[in-house]
Amino acid sequence: MAIVTVSNKSLTVNPLKQSQALGASLAFLGLKGTMPLFHGSQGCTAFAKVVLVRHFREAIPLATTAMTEVTTILGGEENVEQAILTLVEKAKPEIIGLCTTGLTETRGDDIEGFLKEIRDRHPELHDLAIIFAPTPDFKGALQDGFAVAVESIVKEIPRAGGIKTEQVTILPSAAFTPGDVQEIKEMVTAFGLVPIFVPDIGASLDGHLEDNYSAVTVSGTTLKQLREVGCSAFTLALGESMRGAAKILEERFGTPYEVFGEVTGLEPVDEFLQALAVLSGNSVPEKYRRQRRQLQDAMLDTHFYFGAKRVSLALEPDLLWSTVHFLQSMGAQIHAAVTTTRSPLLEKLPVKSITIGDLEDFEGLAAGSDLLVGNSNVAAIAKRLNVPLYRLGLPIYDRLGNGQFTKVGYRGTMELLYGMGNLLLEAEETRVKKLQELGIVGADF
Repeated sequence: MAIVTVSNKSLTVNPLKQSQALGASLAFLGLKGTMPLFHGSQGCTAFAKVVLVRHFREAIPLATTAMTEVTTILGGEENVEQAILTLVEKAKPEIIGLCTTGLTETRGDDIEGFLKEIRDRHPELHDLAIIFAPTPDFKGALQDGFAVAVESIVKEIPRAGGIKTEQVTILPSAAFTPGDVQEIKEMVTAFGLVPIFVPDIGASLDGHLEDNYSAVTVSGTTLKQLREVGCSAFTLALGESMRGAAKILEERFGTPYEVFGEVTGLEPVDEFLQALAVLSGNSVPEKYRRQRRQLQDAMLDTHFYFGAKRVSLALEPDLLWSTVHFLQSMGAQIHAAVTTTRSPLLEKLPVKSITIGDLEDFEGLAAGSDLLVGNSNVAAIAKRLNVPLYRLGLPIYDRLGNGQFTKVGYRGTMELLYGMGNLLLEAEETRVKKLQELGIVGADF
């Protein structure tokens, strides 16, 4: 079992984690016709919006209750009410995802009470879905906020109904990109199953042009689909942080579930496809059998560059879990691991120690690595340590294509293999060239 250490510094020097409210807004952005609404100051919303716009390079709908010093002291109910009414008038959302921030959580606003009173005063809001996610940004991290939002969605929206044997609910965690969700959707439908993703960021944040401008999300899981989640025959939770939402569906509708901690790597993808085969009663399609053979060949081609390499990672817990197992399956050694928040997975990770801390902690632990894995904020550390960086997580603002990047399934695993393998290959060539220049090895080495 790994030893989990929590950094006891008085302050965060170089932040690694993103706020819970940012994670919740990311989840709400996977629902069609939705406007995420931050109950807090304008700065809280602006910061989250900048992070998402830079990462996805898309227009991101986010609204704020615009709390000021006066309203913070006197109470924010009027701001919440006015924000909702303005959104209904101007943006006409089908769903409003209401997230709290550190400001209003510290004050202790009774948001659920606010919403009840607002609905009583405004009967026209009766059919509007307002999903409340408590996401104080002074604790937890992006993964936690994403999970809280999904749990709130499955508590509020689904309705009971007759079981549809071919319908399955998929709960992808914050560790999955829009490209990942698209790949998983293709895998599930290939077995004849009908998936409902909660949320479906693969449809909303994949980077596509629309004919008309919309103030709210134009794609994603629809309100009708969310209501039909109670009719699903099974729930597939992708990522440990989704276990809570899967349990809620089991308690509400009796829907059995299974949690998959990873869908990256040969064995994890085998297990996922086998589960789909059992659920559907269909055999694995030939195209995945071929992709599996392609992945096996890719592993043979690249394992020389991964063997005994020391890799240091700075990632959220769910993403850390899957990436560590993938690297170890290729023969790499985990030199250091830093994460953002508590998770039941941490002690189970097959590494010596894990630090819950910031990027200053990571820089001290990562010295002597052959490869770093983290978001774009790790780039400066990689430059100082003169170690290559493989960008993973959020935000990634110095690379293109984050909406389409895929690391799941056989094809996604190959993309990950070649991406990391090319960095290690380039680093090895640079090292040999330097040794040749110093005369330590011959030109034919």
